[in-house]
Amino acid sequence: MSEGSLLGRLAATVFGGSCYVCRGATGRGALICSACERDLPGLAPERCPRCALPTPGAQVCGRCLADPPDFDATIAAFAYAFPADVLVKALKFNSELALAPYLAGHLARMLERSSAVDLIIAVPLHPQRLVERGYNQSVEIARALSRCLRKPLATRGCERLRDTPAQAELPLDARKENMRGAFACSLALAGRSVALVDDVMTTGATLDALAGAVKRAGALSVENWVVARTL
Repeated sequence: MSEGSLLGRLAATVFGGSCYVCRGATGRGALICSACERDLPGLAPERCPRCALPTPGAQVCGRCLADPPDFDATIAAFAYAFPADVLVKALKFNSELALAPYLAGHLARMLERSSAVDLIIAVPLHPQRLVERGYNQSVEIARALSRCLRKPLATRGCERLRDTPAQAELPLDARKENMRGAFACSLALAGRSVALVDDVMTTGATLDALAGAVKRAGALSVENWVVARTL
């Protein structure tokens, strides 16, 4: 049975054939209805290739020029707005793990030509946070991407050293300092191209800190694969 068929059966069991967003009928056990699917917010076609914020002519934005991040590119499936934000929050905070393959599928369709990536790494949670939540939503998304794109996923070797305050609770200018030294990577990555997977990218401070650790481990290039990008 294909992954799509399994997901359909799981959705029918978990959601009873109703749209997760509007609770209307979906048909064939889909996770969300066709109307909500059409409402999923895309990003501007012209955006910074490094951080995915809108820029004229798809040029590198002023912020990335002035303070270049350690990651080299960002690919996002959606803007972080309704109804994509509802789905991301449900996966992250409500244990709706059936949404991970669905969200990863949308992202995978944008990544089918990203053949240069050698390895996928999910943004790790601190062990204490992982125990509290019971799962890492970024790992769930990364697992689905690994299957869809047939790329290896490293489940060990990158760790979060400090249980930092949630980024959402901090002002924008404090987020980079909050993540300084938060990650370590013991993988042998010399000459390899790596993709970092996360659910949401806001300022990029978390991904920047992890990218730095990955490059110190020898990675040649690092790109972010995220479900949603805040604007």
